[in-house]
This record gives sequence, structure tokens and C-alpha cells, in this order.
Amino acid sequence: MYTIGRLARKFKLSRSTLLYYDSIGLLKPAGRSKGEYRRYSEEDARRLERVCLYRRVGVPLKEILTLLDNPEEHRTSILENRLRELSEQIRMLRHQQRLIVELLQDARALERIAPMNRATWVALLSASGFTEEDMRRWHIAFESRSPGKHRDFLEFLCIPDEEIAAIRSWAATDSAGRSQ
Repeated sequence: MYTIGRLARKFKLSRSTLLYYDSIGLLKPAGRSKGEYRRYSEEDARRLERVCLYRRVGVPLKEILTLLDNPEEHRTSILENRLRELSEQIRMLRHQQRLIVELLQDARALERIAPMNRATWVALLSASGFTEEDMRRWHIAFESRSPGKHRDFLEFLCIPDEEIAAIRSWAATDSAGRSQ
């Protein structure tokens, strides 16, 4: 059995955090000592470990309670929703990075922030034997099969919005100039 202080130390949380978790029903102690002190079991510790894991990935406490009490029903939808939220936040942050680089008017700043940028991507494709025409066909196929993901990928490469629009426009048109 754990005291509240010992359990808090084990998970590097404050005592008040565990008291709060108790007040919202997220982590109820298994019992109480004769002096009415909270006592937590190994099962409580395992539950708290799951709470901490879900908190690290940013799941709100209310949804963690749902996950722990009904894991089979809600796990996938809650985690997929969090993944979508993270993807949107990342997309917005990448957009902010591009805007800052444009404000700085420093192309080298883009190279410092982007793990993958346009120049690196084109160099990789060229080194793999892709010609300019191969790259053009790649964009056309990507745009026709998954336009949203194509846009996201171009944003990931920190390509300015006007260039993304131009790439997507010609990629939406086949080599004969017909709209796809």
C-alpha cells in the first residue's frame, strides 16, 4: 500500500494533484488507514501510471476518466481525436514558421528550422534517379489521389503559399493541359 505522499513521489506529482484526482473521481484510494489517511494499492498505482501516460500525450482529464472506465468503447476515438488535434497544431506551427521566415527574409533560417525542406527533398529524389518529369508526374499523382495530403506535404516542406497554389494548380492539370 502507498501513502499519498509516497505515490505522489513515485510519479513525480504533487500531493495536491492526487487530491484533485480523488475529488474528480479519477483516482480514488483503495482504502484508508485507522487515522483516515488515504491508502493506495498497486492497482491504484497502475491506474495512475495510465493517467500519467494519457496526460503526457495531452488527453484532457475528463476524457482520461472515460478512457479508464470504458477503455474498449472510447479508446480509439479519443486517441484518434487527439492525434487530429496534434496534426492541426503542427500544421499551424509550421505555417507560423514559414511566415516568420518570410518576415525575416532569410532563406537560411528556413534551412535551420526545417528537418526536411524543398531543396533536401528534390536532392533526394534526384539522387534516386528522378528526373524533372518524374517529379512532375509524382506531384500530379499525389494531387489527384490525395489533394489535402499533397497540400500538407508541401506545407511541411515550408514552401510559400503562393508556390503551393501554383504547384497544385499545374499538378491538377495533366501533361496535355486537360483538367483531371
